[in-house]
This record gives sequence, structure tokens and C-alpha cells, in this order.
Amino acid sequence: MPPATDQKKSDMRNIKLVIAYDGTDFSGWQRQGAETADRAAERTVQGELERALADMHKHCVKLTGAGRTDAGVHAAGQSANFFTDIERIPAERFVPALNGFLPADVRVVSACEAPYGFHARFDALMRTYRYFLICGRQALPHENRFALNMRRQPNVRLLNELCRPLRGEFDCSLFASPADSALRRGSGSRFRFIRRCGFFAERDRLVFEVSANAFFWKMVRSIVGTLLFYEKACISPGDFAALLKQARRSDAGPTAPPQGLFLWKVEYKRNALSA
Repeated sequence: MPPATDQKKSDMRNIKLVIAYDGTDFSGWQRQGAETADRAAERTVQGELERALADMHKHCVKLTGAGRTDAGVHAAGQSANFFTDIERIPAERFVPALNGFLPADVRVVSACEAPYGFHARFDALMRTYRYFLICGRQALPHENRFALNMRRQPNVRLLNELCRPLRGEFDCSLFASPADSALRRGSGSRFRFIRRCGFFAERDRLVFEVSANAFFWKMVRSIVGTLLFYEKACISPGDFAALLKQARRSDAGPTAPPQGLFLWKVEYKRNALSA
């Protein structure tokens, strides 16, 4: 890859992107150390985008994402930003320009000029994920990449009753993976603020949506798997609320598989994108 530019960031333009991708054939969002040596073994979304940026700029360009999705997880509205020394191209023209260098399973949806100090991760106010389920019927072959196929019809009313205590700020240790590197180092709080969560029908699919200020590693998939586990067991909403307060990871249900999960959108503070 071409060497990085020595131009100062303060002399460059800050560009914000919205990105969609099919995560099936990726090892997640984050670029891996071995990726340049063995692209096929460690293919990542960030790596593909940075390759496209390097092809366009003729030097290395670092891309900062709003969050890290895991292997097999998709996005409809991932956000990211980078600094460019290309002066004349309007910001929106980065969309067709980058898509011309990208593989078919990654698309830049939009691009806009951002203030110098804008940071896609640290300025994010809320992140929304959606998890898609096909229930009570056999999924078609192409649907298996983007939804969990359940042979039974879950009790949606009970699922939404179990969601009620998941709103507000609370200790989310029940959904914290023991393999989460930040929590193992003791460097992360186990409290999260969940603004909303719940299930709704969309055509013949069931959708779980959750919005929070931040998530643990695999947290959304753990929430989905745990809710389905206790809905099937017909636990009462009160008993489930008590489990949440006890905050024991051992009480969590199985973690749902990745293919149904989408990073749906990232919201920012009102002034984050204002000059």
C-alpha cells in the first residue's frame, strides 16, 4: 500500500460516510494486523474501505468507524470518517468514486463534509441495531444470510413485556460476554443506557430493535438470545426483571447467531456535524 501522506490533518477535509455491507464473508468491521499479508484469511470491512481510499488517494488513509461489528454481522447505516487531501471533489462525489473501487458487498450510501473535530465514534450519541427473524416457516435460501430462521412462532406480546425492564440506565452484566477484552481488562463500565427496545412485525418477518449509547461485544445478540430463551420458558416479566437486577452472566440465554443482526443507524449530537 502507498505510504501515508505527511500533510497535517488540520490542513485536510474531514469526510463523514454512511456505509452498508453484507457481513457474511467478512471477519467483522475492524482491520486485522495480518490482513495485508493474507487478505482472504482476514477480510474486514474497514480493510476494504481503506484499500479503496488508498486507491483513490494514492496513499494510506485511516478510516474511523462508529462501532465494530462482529464477523457475519451486517450494516445498513454504519458511520465512519476520514481526512482527505483531495480539495476539489464535492463531498457527495466520494460516494460513486469509492464505490467504483469497492467490492459488491460494501457500499458507501452517503458522504458529507464534517467539521475538523468530528469523530465518528466519540461523537456518536446513540446506536441502533435491528435483529431479523423468520418465524414459523422455512426461510428461502437467500434469506438465510440475513435472518435467523425459527420454526416456531414466539409469543410477541410476552417478548415485549420482557423488554420493559431493559429501558434506561442499568447494569447490563447479564449480557456481557466473558470474552469482552475491555471488560476483562477492567477498563469498561458495565452500565449502559438503553433508550428503546422491542419487537415488531415487518411483513412476514419479526424484528427486534434496540437503541443505546453503547454496547458490549456481542451484547445485542445476547439480548436477543436471552429474550427468546425466557419467552420459550414462559418466565414472568417480574421474574425476568429480578434476573436483570442480579446481573449474573450465568443467567443469560444462548447468544443468537450473527446473520440476523444489522447495525441500522448511528445518531449524533445536533452540533456534531455543524461547522
